[in-house]
Amino acid sequence: MAAIAIPRTFLLNTRRLFSSTTKRRLVDISPFTETQLDVRTAVSQICAQFPNTYWQERDQTETDPTEFHAALAKAGWLGLALPENLGGSGLGISEATIMMQTIAESGAGMTGAQSIHANVYATQPLARFGRKEQVESVLPKVISGQWRVCFGVTEPNTGLDTLRLKTFARKTRNAKGDEVYSVTGQKIWITCAQVARKMMLLARTTPAEEAKKPSEGLSLFCIDLDRSQSGLEMRRIKKMGGRAVDANEVFFDNYEIPANSLVGDEDKGFKIILHGMNAERCLLAGEALGLGYAALKRAAQYAKERVVFQRPIGMNQAIAHPLADAFMRLESAKLATYHAARLFDQSNIDASLAPETIGVACNSAKYLAAEAAFTACERAVLTHGERNLISAIVELK
Repeated sequence: MAAIAIPRTFLLNTRRLFSSTTKRRLVDISPFTETQLDVRTAVSQICAQFPNTYWQERDQTETDPTEFHAALAKAGWLGLALPENLGGSGLGISEATIMMQTIAESGAGMTGAQSIHANVYATQPLARFGRKEQVESVLPKVISGQWRVCFGVTEPNTGLDTLRLKTFARKTRNAKGDEVYSVTGQKIWITCAQVARKMMLLARTTPAEEAKKPSEGLSLFCIDLDRSQSGLEMRRIKKMGGRAVDANEVFFDNYEIPANSLVGDEDKGFKIILHGMNAERCLLAGEALGLGYAALKRAAQYAKERVVFQRPIGMNQAIAHPLADAFMRLESAKLATYHAARLFDQSNIDASLAPETIGVACNSAKYLAAEAAFTACERAVLTHGERNLISAIVELK
């Protein structure tokens, strides 16, 4: 039987034929740039200053890792993906994703990553759609570490159904005659609200039944979290793990915010916030990869050193094969993750990239990386056996 000749042009220009994604290469497999590798090296050096014992102590005492946040801020990493004219580095979400993977992989895990990641992704909509005065008054202080930011979207009864948010911002005038919004509603699982100065808040400004489209009627605000002002209450959620970084319920009861807190156009907040949510998905995918690789590294080390019946347990296929399988899942997810991050960055300069293209890539990356990380961590736990019950950090001999 004669061999089938496949044109070289076909091999080089593989297209998506059965999805809404723009016709372009399915995955960009170009290598990391020197700048991106430098990011990983430099961030690794900072992370090395914070050993496992630091993270264990912070988790057990439920204490925010302020020293870690300060170290990254001092070195300029909180502004990695923000404009240079505001004190940032002017790099992209690709580099930020590498940073987040490096942090999680260092041993800081999701605790270290979550202590800073809202400062990276939640500021993206503000940088792109905010007024000049907003951007210049907020972003330099976030980059310097003076202010921290949280993301106020999730609500108790809506979950991922963002278009059904109930928190309402009503435009009115206060006793002084100033134009304000009065916010009433509840948010949940808001990370770092206890230590944040600013919140990127998504709230309804037009009742859903009056909105022209389901995606309209929501607005994005950059607000102060003024604990001394009436109408604001925060309750820290008691968690089983990841206790160093706070998660919260946030209650608004006619909480007044200035009218100029609005980011972009009123009622167009959903489209604006997608710019931040897609960035978040890339960062979370990177964090998941880091966690998965860290777990596998420890599992592989333990499998080499744990001797049973006069040989390392890693010589048994029942141990080795699941770990190898988990590694390959992480490698596959890594391709999807950095493809999504590159597309996100490209969309800032290439108007031909449809929003659906970015959404598909970023959601896929987050899902695949999370699944791969869960598998890696689960198999690392199984590899360690009874040692998973030890609460203290045990140095493997």
